[in-house]
Amino acid sequence: MAVPVAFFAVFFAYPVTAIVGRGLKADGSWHWGRFGEVLSRPDIGQVLWFTTWQAAVSTALTLLIALPGAYVFARFEFPGKQLLRAVVTVPFVLPTVVVGTAFLALLGRGGLLDELWGVRADTTVWAILLAHVFFNYAVVVRTVGGLWAQLDPRQEEAARVLGAGRLAAWWRVTLPALGPAVAAAALMVFLFTFTSFGIVQILGGPAYSTLEVEVYRQTAQLLDLPTAAVLTMVQFAAVGAILALHAWTVRRRETALKLVDPAQTVRRPRGAGQWALLVGVLGTVLLLILLPLGVLIERSFDGPAGYGFDYYRALRSVEASGGTFLVPPLEAVWNSLRYALTATVIALVVGGLAAAALTRRAGRLVRGFDALLMLPLGVSAVTVGFGFLITLDKPPLDLRASWILVPLAQALVGVPFVVRVMLPVLRAVDGRLREAAAVLGASPMRVWREVDLPMVRRAVLVAAGFAFAVSLGEFGATVFIARPDRPTLPVAVARLLGRPGDLNYGQAMALSAVLMVVCAVSLLVLERIRTDRSGEF
Repeated sequence: MAVPVAFFAVFFAYPVTAIVGRGLKADGSWHWGRFGEVLSRPDIGQVLWFTTWQAAVSTALTLLIALPGAYVFARFEFPGKQLLRAVVTVPFVLPTVVVGTAFLALLGRGGLLDELWGVRADTTVWAILLAHVFFNYAVVVRTVGGLWAQLDPRQEEAARVLGAGRLAAWWRVTLPALGPAVAAAALMVFLFTFTSFGIVQILGGPAYSTLEVEVYRQTAQLLDLPTAAVLTMVQFAAVGAILALHAWTVRRRETALKLVDPAQTVRRPRGAGQWALLVGVLGTVLLLILLPLGVLIERSFDGPAGYGFDYYRALRSVEASGGTFLVPPLEAVWNSLRYALTATVIALVVGGLAAAALTRRAGRLVRGFDALLMLPLGVSAVTVGFGFLITLDKPPLDLRASWILVPLAQALVGVPFVVRVMLPVLRAVDGRLREAAAVLGASPMRVWREVDLPMVRRAVLVAAGFAFAVSLGEFGATVFIARPDRPTLPVAVARLLGRPGDLNYGQAMALSAVLMVVCAVSLLVLERIRTDRSGEF
């Protein structure tokens, strides 16, 4: 546990604490009264209300739209199911900047709806809500569907034999069994939408602001650290409560039910109703997921002289960006790949050690350590990025001018995914195998190499793929620490969208399309090498 604890202490706890300290501490004393001053302001109250309201509505809409998909993937067998499962998961690994850009191409000025019917919805809250459903659809499908596939269907059939109707049997038998998974999925969707940054930053404009966006505005634009510190602490408390509830629901899901092999529960659809449900889910995937991505790609080729590669060619020129970058925007592709690969290595080392520690210890200390590993998913990445600038600027950790700063910030987000992927596999390794190897004279390192590694090799590859994808798309912290001469893809997209002109807009679409393709290919590779297809991710 020493290396993960040290990593999180230096690169997570220290920067966040420093930001909070600068905002709440003055003349050697803490000014806790600033909480009351900040939270009583009408504009901050509006931000808190909108953050909570949009997260609750986004969660409800996601559950409503995705639960039929969870049932279809859990119970039906049909051609192309694995490919469709991968397609459904693509939005979850996409950077939020790309998601915002895709819906901007669909709903914004000059978008598909604007061209067909003269309707713009990018400045409405519906654009944010739909983008959140798009992003989190896979969370519900995989989390709820993973458990649904393992529920014995004979329980519901027995209730129907005893006189219950189809709806009553589902309501009284299946839904209570799915309750822990539905609650876990709802909490994760609420967490991701409560801390939404890139989507709201692009689609919300000045009218809508979540806590994360407001922290960015107060730090980067207004330099109001007291307000940013208070909002960071509020978000930290909310995220801590959500993660505690989520951990409780996961424990209930793991212990409350007797599950069966998912291969015994799937079958081809029967009857008009089931075929209609399958068609409905396919239509939802087409309209909700494939349409925005397709429009994004189409806009990237729709140049001033007609369809072609004009915007992609412009990415090779510094002059075409109108002074937005010191280097050609295409450099952002290679920068992002290098940063993401480095961050993946760091996340694998830190996350692998953490997962190994969690399999060998038990108790409250370890549960607290597990919760610590999840905090970067919900704590303001903006705060972490700004904290890097003001804390890692003195020896022996003077990293502000170093390229390694970006991979370190990205690895913070990748570590939780590595732990969540590797932990179930490591726990499944029979401890008696390790003991037998040790009795035969193997050192601890050799036991790991000869016993654990062969069993978790594919899990390591999956963990590396997820860490690479999320590192590639990290935006909240990177927007502060990416150097002007070494921008990342999400930062480059955001900067191009922030400047007027069709050429900048087209280049943003082209870069977003490149980023989307890289993330999608990574996910398809993961689906090919993933061994356990009964779980979530």
